[in-house]
Amino acid sequence: MLVQADRMLHDDGTLAPGWVRLDGELIADVGRGDAPDAPDVLVSVLSPGLVDVHCHGGGGGSFATTDPAEARLALDAHRRHGTTTTIASLVTAPHEVLLTQVAFLASLTDAGEIAGTHLEGPWLSPAFCGAHDPALLEAPLAERTDPLIAAGRGTVRMVTLAPELEGGIEAVRRLTAQGVQAAVGHTDADETVVADAVDAGSRMVTHLFNAMRPIHHRAPGPVPTVLDDPRVTVELVADGAHVHPLVLDLASRAAVGGFVLVTDAIAAALAPDGQYLLGELEVIVTDGVPRLASNGSIAGSTLTLHRAVQVMVESGCPLEHALVAATATPADVFDLGGPGGVGRLTPGLRADLLALTDDLAVTAVMRAGTWLRTP
Repeated sequence: MLVQADRMLHDDGTLAPGWVRLDGELIADVGRGDAPDAPDVLVSVLSPGLVDVHCHGGGGGSFATTDPAEARLALDAHRRHGTTTTIASLVTAPHEVLLTQVAFLASLTDAGEIAGTHLEGPWLSPAFCGAHDPALLEAPLAERTDPLIAAGRGTVRMVTLAPELEGGIEAVRRLTAQGVQAAVGHTDADETVVADAVDAGSRMVTHLFNAMRPIHHRAPGPVPTVLDDPRVTVELVADGAHVHPLVLDLASRAAVGGFVLVTDAIAAALAPDGQYLLGELEVIVTDGVPRLASNGSIAGSTLTLHRAVQVMVESGCPLEHALVAATATPADVFDLGGPGGVGRLTPGLRADLLALTDDLAVTAVMRAGTWLRTP
């Protein structure tokens, strides 16, 4: 199959006319300009399939489960909107529950359904726990983290932790040595502790600005520290509720180490407003914004990654930068771009495609050479 695009996201991060030739599940060849033969498909904008590295669910389904049907409900909902690669996120839960969920998600990773697991908690600051049960929070000591990493059999890709907790900096070193991204998040740490965490190996920040100390001119906190460090990539939740558009634009330009767009989506994404559970906490979704029933805190999002790209563009970010932040950058951070991998339109990578109109509506989605939405 040969696909021609008026504008295609090329390996150098530019949008220009181009074409992709597919061979089964893989990309066989790519080029700039007009296709060498008559194309089978013509599209306006062509991107790699989107890569979401922080997603709790969607379509009424959650990844905090051991039910394959529920997990696939969430996956299918997001895939139809262009997200062809997902790292499944878990929220704080009792230790034994997390062990079973991590083991279940390892089986989905082995089957190629997801690209791994993200543990968002329970190693979070009580001062910035957000939509996590404060009664279940704990310090990231080896006897608590190691069994969960072992249950994942190498599939736990990222852990969010507050580095100021007891054993926090040592946990960053230990997790990094195990091949796990130790992301700073849900933290009351000051700029010094965050800098120590980065020196210890932390290279990611979970949903920048949210659930962490804000910037103050005499007490800068985490945000300036991580934005100005070329070793660090920051997550942004571009849904119009988590971060103001002006701040999204500022952060996307200020992030020296780059930024990734994530959804932080819960089961209510691509589902009606109403009552949902995030872990064991009740969430009320009104006008698409989920909040804890207990205190009104924002509890994840109802975002799709495709919509996050749109919001970034509306906030002033060039389209090519927003697409890279939802494809190549997360693939690079999590080493997903090798042979048969994802994140770019490159020969030898998986044939994951997202076709958009000029006004960024989804027209077609392909995963591993199979159309999920036909052009």
